[in-house]
Amino acid sequence: MSSDTWPQPLKEWVAKCLGQMTDANRAEAQAELRQVIADAFTAKALWTTDWAGVQLQSLLPKPTPVVNGLKRKIAEPSATSKKAKKSSIQKSTSASTWDLGDQAALNRRAERFQREHEIERQKNLRSQQQQQSKQGAALKANPQGAHLLNRIWRADSPSTHGSNPDDPEADPNVPNWDRHTIVGTNRELFKDYLRLTSEPKPEMIRPYSVLQQTYTALKQRWHDKCSYDWICNQLKSLRQDLTVQRIKNELTVLVYEMHGRIALETADMVEYNQCQAALKNLYELGIPGHVEEFTAYRILMLLHGRNKSELNLYVGQLTPKQKAAEPVQHALRVQRALSIGNYRALFKLYIDAPNMGGYIMDHFIDRERAKALMIMCKAYRALSLRFIYDELAFDSLGHAREFLAVHGVSAFTNPNHPDTEKTLDCKNAFQMISQAYEEKYRRVQIRGAV
Repeated sequence: MSSDTWPQPLKEWVAKCLGQMTDANRAEAQAELRQVIADAFTAKALWTTDWAGVQLQSLLPKPTPVVNGLKRKIAEPSATSKKAKKSSIQKSTSASTWDLGDQAALNRRAERFQREHEIERQKNLRSQQQQQSKQGAALKANPQGAHLLNRIWRADSPSTHGSNPDDPEADPNVPNWDRHTIVGTNRELFKDYLRLTSEPKPEMIRPYSVLQQTYTALKQRWHDKCSYDWICNQLKSLRQDLTVQRIKNELTVLVYEMHGRIALETADMVEYNQCQAALKNLYELGIPGHVEEFTAYRILMLLHGRNKSELNLYVGQLTPKQKAAEPVQHALRVQRALSIGNYRALFKLYIDAPNMGGYIMDHFIDRERAKALMIMCKAYRALSLRFIYDELAFDSLGHAREFLAVHGVSAFTNPNHPDTEKTLDCKNAFQMISQAYEEKYRRVQIRGAV
């Protein structure tokens, strides 16, 4: 990912700090600079921080040491003999008559403070490697953060000038680049997915440029109605090549989003949940994508699993921007309709679901239809099949009749009449639908749930 996507105030502030560094404070200032940016990234405050007002402590001018009258005593050398003690007393007496304007004495004290500062700086240098490890954990898998800090380190560090033949140029699409990062050499556009049982070899992995072409080609193949088994195999292979090369950027997000949508369309919930889990981590790293769309999917999946505690926690963490997005608003309206038992609103939302939301609702809509039918059977003596079809958002009268048959509801008063005339005996139907609900929907099992 290009560094152009970073906030301009941050880049200006970094340039200003680099210009203020000197040989004396360079190492300490660079370590503090990286720590400040890492803390801001972890707190998700890169865009909200007033960088112009941030001041690095290591770049502040060092105060000139001054003698504070007679309040500070000159350090006395340890003496174990009477002669040494007498000498110490004499030195203390002479110190009481010390001329505060003695420039030579002031210079000696300044040198002592400088030595103490040098010792402290050496301690900071020794802990620098530990700080970099912590920062790497905070910015892991983020190509933007990794490259910004790499450019900060290289911009003014004499030890990194020049090229190292053993360390290839860092790929801007790969976070935490090092000499052990795999770079693929395979030029095949399509490659079957094989589970790795050993260390991956470059000749078996496609480089980033080929992976971009593969993604474009797979989009077209799916548009041309190729089989899901083949497209799933190719997408898993594409995801694997991205993973082993540690590539995490917009392309990675696009691949997982594409596979997630296709998995929803084909009811492959195992692959969908794997993609959703990966996307959650990628979005948290600040990589742009269709965040609001997949946020809505996550809410609907939590409604499917009836995980109220996690759902409430997740909804409480949504940002105002996410809540204002149309897909998220739809998912939240579904949540409200379920919580208050407003089934008319629920089935209308099911018909009008945006994006791929309807595919997720397909997995729990029959459960809610059964629950709604139980309530309807309590309120009415008889219900026409057409009324059930209209109220519960079935595709057709035949679909409504099949739903009743699957749930063991056969209490029609006129079973031999056409579907347009069939009437349900609610008293008998209530017992049947209640029993079916207990057997089919009391527990929810989600394949591949995370």
